[in-house]
Parts: sequence; C-alpha cells; structure tokens
Amino acid sequence: MPTVGLIFSTTRSCLLAFLVALAPLAALAEEAGVAVPATENQAIRKGAELERDRHWSDAIDFYEKCLKSWSDNGQLQYGLRRAKVQFSIERRYSEKSFLTDMLGQQRPEATGHLEDVLAKVRKHYVDPISATSFVAHGTESLYHALANDRFLEHHSTGRSPEAYTRLRKILRDQYWNRSCPGPDSAIALVNEVADLTFTEAGIPPVATIFEYVFGGCNSLDDYSNYLTPGRLGDLYSNIEGEFVGIGIEMKSEAGKGLLLVNVLPESPADEAGALPGEFITSIDGRDCRKLTTEEAAQLLQGAPNSRVQLELSGGDTPPRRAFLTRRAVKVKSIPVVELIDSANGVGYIRMTGFQKNSADELDQALSRLEREGMRALIWDLRGNPGGLLTAAVEVLDRFIDDGVLVSTKGRMVDQNWTYSATRIGTRDLPLVVLVDGDSASAS
Repeated sequence: MPTVGLIFSTTRSCLLAFLVALAPLAALAEEAGVAVPATENQAIRKGAELERDRHWSDAIDFYEKCLKSWSDNGQLQYGLRRAKVQFSIERRYSEKSFLTDMLGQQRPEATGHLEDVLAKVRKHYVDPISATSFVAHGTESLYHALANDRFLEHHSTGRSPEAYTRLRKILRDQYWNRSCPGPDSAIALVNEVADLTFTEAGIPPVATIFEYVFGGCNSLDDYSNYLTPGRLGDLYSNIEGEFVGIGIEMKSEAGKGLLLVNVLPESPADEAGALPGEFITSIDGRDCRKLTTEEAAQLLQGAPNSRVQLELSGGDTPPRRAFLTRRAVKVKSIPVVELIDSANGVGYIRMTGFQKNSADELDQALSRLEREGMRALIWDLRGNPGGLLTAAVEVLDRFIDDGVLVSTKGRMVDQNWTYSATRIGTRDLPLVVLVDGDSASAS
C-alpha cells in the first residue's frame, strides 16, 4: 500500500493550511481578478457562470470575496462549498500518484484506506466527528464527481449522460445523510454505494471508495486533509527545505501559459535566466498554454539529473528556449535579510515558511543584522502559510523570554503539549510583525 497521509490541523507535528501544503515546484491555485458585483443576484449569476466554465479556483476566490459582503447568503455559501469540492476532485485527477498508486489498488486495499481514516479521525481528531457526517461528505463528493469532466473522462465507460444523472438522483434521494451509527455501518454503506455506482454507471468501486476517503475529510476543518503519496512527499520536502526540481513557483493563466511567480535563487531556473513575470509556453515540446497548474507540475517533475526543455516568453526578453537539469534545490525560509534604515538601525527579515532549518536561518539573519547595527526589527510574515510546529516554537522563542508560547490539545493524553519560552538567546528589541490575509497557522 503506498504511503499516504492524514494531516490534522491539531497534530503535534505540523500546522498547515491544506490548499498551501504543496511543493515549491509549482502548485499555487490560480489567483482570480473577478470583481465583486453590485448586487447579490449578480454575484450568484457570476458565480454560476464561473462554475459552468469549470474555473473552480476563480469561483472559490470570487465566492469568498462576495461572502464578505453577503455573509448570510445561502446560495453563495453553497456555491463556495461546491466549488471547493470540485476543485479538490480536479486536483486529485490531475495528480500522478493518485491516478497510478491509489486508483491502481484493489478494492480491499481501498477499503483499508477508508477503515484507517475513520479510525484516525475517531482517535486523533480534536472534535468528535460522527460516521454519519463523514459518510455524508463522501456522498456529496461522489455526487459532484459524477458531474466533473475530469472524473468522467478518466472513468469513461460509454454510458449515456442520463445514466450519471439518474445515479446522482439516487444518491441525493436515498443516500444523502443516511444514518451510520458507527464505522462498520459506514464501511458497509460505502461498499453498497460502490456496487451501485458500478452497476448504474460502470464507475470502478475503488474510485467510489476514494471519493468517500477524500470527500469524508471535508467534514473536518479547512486545515485537515487526506494526502496522496505525492502530496505527502511534497509536504516532507517543504519541511526539510529541499526538493528535486527546477526551482520555480508558478500559476496557470489560460491562453498565456504558466506565469512564473517566483524563481528560487541558485536553482536551475535561476541559472538558466528565467525571470518572475515570464511565461512558460512549452514543456519538452508540449504546448502548455491551456494546461492547469497541476498538469504542468506533473510535466516539470522528474528524476535528479534529468533534463527538461522550456520555452519562455514575456518580460523584457524575447521568446527563447532553455534547457534545465533537475536537481536538489534548497528552499530558504528567510529569502530576504536587509538593514533598511541604517540611521535608525531598522532591520528587515522576510520569512516565507516554518521549516526544519528556520531557527538556524533566523539566528544567522539576526546575527548579521546585529553586526550591521540593527536596533529594531520588521519581521515580515505576509503570505506565510505556516509549517512545522516545532520550528515555529523555536523561532518564537528568540523573541519571548517567559510564559507559554503555544499549547496543543487533543482527544488523547499524548496529544496535549505545552511549549514554554526560555530566556537564553532571547532578543530584546522593538519588533513589528507584518501579516496579511495569506498569513496562516504558525505565522
């Protein structure tokens, strides 16, 4: 069975926002620039239009903006929920390790994943989650998957659209919020639905079971998720601060290609002259102007020392080809250290995550700024999604000399931890911390 992971927002090991727990290689959700309409009805219509066009990440961004103005609107609330479910399905069905390692399993193995996640939620998740709620969210995920083009293309069986419509109606009428007194009845119900889905629409039982595994986790908070083998590997790479790739952060822009949001220093992309603001339009000869971020990420991944050819355009340079060799790339959690006001001794540190080596990086940055005359510090955590809890504790201990830094509470005794400050090594200086709407978890 491939290694997968269930990441809880309350686990001792890490605090992560699930939509940001991705390798620096490339998996940023596309940012949307859709303005909020003047009325609720216009907002509902625009959200529906984005969903019809399958622009799920744009729809998520749009609904979240609209709900700041109309927080009680049920249609906008459900639109956001629906878009998030569809976005998750589409990401799974663009991810190699899910398609090969997980969907390639036999039915008993897939059922084992379901049993395992139900047991972990029951034992470790901080709030009680009923089996009924977990299965209901799985039914919802399957219901939406049966209207998702990527899901249906992968499981194409030649059935008519009416077959999927009929199956969705059965799920809604007979299985929506069906009572499950415990995990055994939950597993029995999921297997019943898997048989039904195969009979009615030819969908493999393993695919149905995994919709319940992943969809069921939607019953948890937004910061808990079931990870595929690939995403679990990405998570560990982020924590270690090292991954194999070409060293870029990118996002898809339909018709233009893959916008380079960031090029990591001393990476293959940096050495090849790639610049933020440029677009990748081709990967190994394949036009990628219509690919999603996830699809492009799969093409860019490869073994150490393997080569990839990119076509780059935009920016201040003419279109060109670049040949890059994939290798291990170090990801610094502190990419910027500057004394920005020498007269007043104001230092600046930008921290982009909490990784295994973040405390050591911080010590080096502080020592350098102190040598340059720092007497006050601006600590920039904007856009920082969090990371490793123990790293966050070590970093925070550099600025607080007494008291509790953070505590965790779980349903088991060994999940209850308290981390306290120590006086040794504490800096005593004026400090400003910058955060924004994308600062999460540890930051």
